[in-house]
This record gives sequence, structure tokens and C-alpha cells, in this order.
Amino acid sequence: MTVIDKALSVVGLQRKGQLWHLADGRPQPVGGTGMAGPVVTPSSSMKLSAVWACANLIGGVTSSLPHELRRTSGEESRVEEGHPLHAVIYDSPNYDQTPVDFWDFMNQSIELWGNAYARIARNDAGRILALYPIQPDAMSVARAADGREILYRWSDEGRAWERGSRDVLHIRGPGGNPLGGMSTLSFGVNSMAAAMAAEQAASGMFANGMLSSVVLAFKEWMTPEQRAITDARLAEKYMGAMNAGRPFFVEGGTEVKALNINPKDAQMLEARQFSIEEICRFFQVPPVLIGHAGAATAWPTSVEQQVIMFQKFYLRRRIKRIEQAVTKQLLSAAERAQGLAMRINMEGLLRGDTASRAAWYQTMTQIGAMTINDVRRLEGMAPVAGGDVPRMQVQNVPITETEGLQ
Repeated sequence: MTVIDKALSVVGLQRKGQLWHLADGRPQPVGGTGMAGPVVTPSSSMKLSAVWACANLIGGVTSSLPHELRRTSGEESRVEEGHPLHAVIYDSPNYDQTPVDFWDFMNQSIELWGNAYARIARNDAGRILALYPIQPDAMSVARAADGREILYRWSDEGRAWERGSRDVLHIRGPGGNPLGGMSTLSFGVNSMAAAMAAEQAASGMFANGMLSSVVLAFKEWMTPEQRAITDARLAEKYMGAMNAGRPFFVEGGTEVKALNINPKDAQMLEARQFSIEEICRFFQVPPVLIGHAGAATAWPTSVEQQVIMFQKFYLRRRIKRIEQAVTKQLLSAAERAQGLAMRINMEGLLRGDTASRAAWYQTMTQIGAMTINDVRRLEGMAPVAGGDVPRMQVQNVPITETEGLQ
């Protein structure tokens, strides 16, 4: 066994012909069967309002921010609008999708599958022309036998694809290894299965008119004909939400006994609320941001502080992951050495908060960090004469230098 063989076997890879595969080389399952019974998959989990809201929030917020290619030179950083990659990530990833469509798909793929993939289309000169998203559950990732190249195989619209890492953008989720990140669904499978079970129980109870299952105890043995009539007529006349409240008649000494506990004793409402908070913990989303005002003590009481914490600790890490993946995989080493890098402009979050945006502009212009025309440019306004000169207030100058200011 070579040194490479030993190193790759340590992380659980197996040789299959000329390739190194994770397990048997097929796409790794996401989710699984929870202890409560339901099977958790990306599709089934999105039927839970909390999962839908968390994935939608993270994907929507991130995809709505400007994805820019910037060049940093010394202390100056500017958008490189003339670079072909900027047009792809900022304006038009491919013929069919807008940037919000594309990046929303990529972000939700990371949240639900733990990985996001996109095929890189290039011209003969190697210039990137477009990025085409790939369904994560169609992807098989393997490492070549020499241990250097990562290979990607998938099928799309009846066509089989096999490409190397140069032709596939692969954004990995948290943790994992070079072949892929970890899926939130796989680690939160028990919490999400419990939430699904609670939803199913609640739906079943509503379908039965909020009535508990009952046992009808007869004093005498029933004839086969009586049993058949009872089974058919009771289900027809008394089961289901449409029959809720209908009088229930028994005779001949029949006794009705409840078979299971009622919703209050089962504390179904409390269990469903706890499931929402558990799902929010897995996705690192403050419950208030998805419309759940529960009594979760793990979050600050102020909504504003929860928003700041979400942006600073949870959203920034996700954004940094995308920035570094795009910079490393879509730019050459020479371009990176020249200061080119992808940046998701989080200042776009200020667009929805006029007061905060105005306060930020005021502070930046007062300390001379921005000019009037810088502000007007960000607000989509035409520059004004003299607006390119930085200005600073002078009320805090030393007293020994105030003579000429009087």
C-alpha cells in the first residue's frame, strides 16, 4: 500500500478500480429514518414550516446580496466590473437564471444537502461563460487513484457527465472533508422526525374531527352480519372531520371507552413548539426571524440583538464559505496574486433599514472615510460638484490649534 493509499484509507475511502470512493461511490444519502419513525429527506423535511422558513431565510438573505468580484490594491478595494467572472456571478450566471435564482439554489443545497455544485462552462480560451447548478442528490464524488484529482459524476436530462474539479464549482457545507460537507438533516434527523410525527398526529386528529380513538365494548357476542354492519356504518357516519359533532348513538348495553390520551394530556402543542426551537438550533436561526415567538432563553430578548447575532455569527460564516470557494476555484493563482477575490457585499442588508443606513452614512462622512459622492453613488444618485473631497468635523481638535479657526 502506497503512502497515498494509507492516507486516504484513514478517512474511510475505498478503492474502486481507478477511483477512490466514499462508501460505494453512489451519492451519499441525506437525512434518514428518525427514532420517531418518519423518514427525513430534503423533500419531506421542507414540509415542516420551521425547516422551510430556516432554509428559505438563509438562502433568500444571502442570494439577495450583491455578489461582486473585487480587486484589492494596497489600501484600495474596488469592484472589477470589466472582468468576465464578475458578469457571471453578479449579473447572469447562465441563460436561464437570475443571480438570485442561482445563488438561492446553491445556498439551499448547502443547508439541506451539505454541498452545492455547479458545472463551469468555459470557452476555448478558458474564460468562464456560465455556471449551471447541479441537483446535489444526483452527484457522485470520488477521488482519483493518484490522490490528486477529485472527480464528479452526475446525470442531467438523460445525459451522463464526468468532470474534474476544474469544471465543477463545489461549495462544501460545514465540517466534512474535501469530498463533501456535512448535512444538517443527517445530524438533526431525530428532531425533525419527531416534528414530522407530531405533525402527522395532529393531522390525524383533525381528520378524525378532534376525536380520540374509542373502543366499543358489547356485552353479547356479535353475529358476523352485525359486525360487518358496525364496521361499515360507524366509519361512514362518525369518522372524519365532516362528522365532527354528530351525535353518537349506542344501544344494547354498549360501553364506549377512550383508547388513547387526549391532545392536552399529550402536550402536543408544547411538543410542536419545542420542535421548532430544536430545528432553529440546528440551522442557527433565531426563532423570531421565522415568526416563532417562543420562550427560548438561548437567544437575546431583543429582536434587534437577535438579528445582529444572526448576521455576525451565523450568516457571516456561510458567506465566507461561498466567497472563498468561488475565489479559490474560479480564479487562477495569478489572478488571486493580483488581488482579485469574490466578495458578497453585506452592506446590502442596510437597504431595508433606512434609519441605520442614514446613521452609517453620517458617521462615515464625518470621519472622512466616505465622500458625499460615495454616498450618492451607493444610493443611485448622480454625483455633485465638490462631492469627491473627504470632509471631517473639527470640533475635537487640540485647543492649541484652535486659534486659526475663530
